[in-house]
Amino acid sequence: MVTDPTELSVLDRIAAALERLSPPAPTLNGVDKADAFVWLPEQGRLLPVPHVAHVEASLLQGVDHQRQTLLDNTENFARGLPANNAMLWGARGMGKSSLVKGAHALVNQIGGKACQPGQGRIVLLEIQREDLATLPELLALLRESPRRFIIFCDDLSFEKEDRDYKALKSVLDGGIAGRPDNVLFYATSNRRHLMPRDMIENERASAINPSEATEEKVSLSDRFGLWLGFHACPQDVFLDMVRTYAKERTLPLDDAELTARANTWAITRGSRSGRVAFQFIEDLTAQLAQGRSL
Repeated sequence: MVTDPTELSVLDRIAAALERLSPPAPTLNGVDKADAFVWLPEQGRLLPVPHVAHVEASLLQGVDHQRQTLLDNTENFARGLPANNAMLWGARGMGKSSLVKGAHALVNQIGGKACQPGQGRIVLLEIQREDLATLPELLALLRESPRRFIIFCDDLSFEKEDRDYKALKSVLDGGIAGRPDNVLFYATSNRRHLMPRDMIENERASAINPSEATEEKVSLSDRFGLWLGFHACPQDVFLDMVRTYAKERTLPLDDAELTARANTWAITRGSRSGRVAFQFIEDLTAQLAQGRSL
């Protein structure tokens, strides 16, 4: 038993220091103040995002089916109806992330206008790939909230079955506690099955039972009830994207000049996609605003 006052003082200081170093208890304070957040597990809190940077869903071209399917799923969830976790996979720059953010914005509109902060029907909650292991802690926190959440992980992929892979697999399975009724999980990825193709093929070649080995590697992606594929962008779709953005900004160029400039831009970039089209329009808008020769 410690009786020396000096020793007690030292122990008190050590205890206070340890308390300061320990992570804070997770909290949902302020969840009714905004409709988008970033999960900060090291701080045990949600960081509000006052304005979600996104492209209007109606401006995304060449993805009509994907857009409507995701919007329907999100609307069902907002209304308390059955809805699926969603995986948006495929070609880079084709609007996967923009579609998730655009669907969130549309569902939270009231009379065609964005709702007041904290009054949206859906909360978009971004989680980083490296924080997936904290999903069980996050779900336990969200379970207590009256609001509805879409947990969003952008550019999701795995190089191996690490603890983050297993944590996400457990969450999508539901685990013993089950996924909360007020939570969905949306993810985007350039990989259809979230794993490198060569990893899956090597596993198939070396396994005693190739089919079982392959099934295990793709089992995570199979747990997403909704799969939406995004494919390479042909020239006509790319030009439709350019025209749509140009019309939205009322750029004063005729179609022949606009499309010629857009094709030149795509050639210099070595690809066509929604992202490349948007970047071209950004550059073109700036040039026109400065009165520079095109």
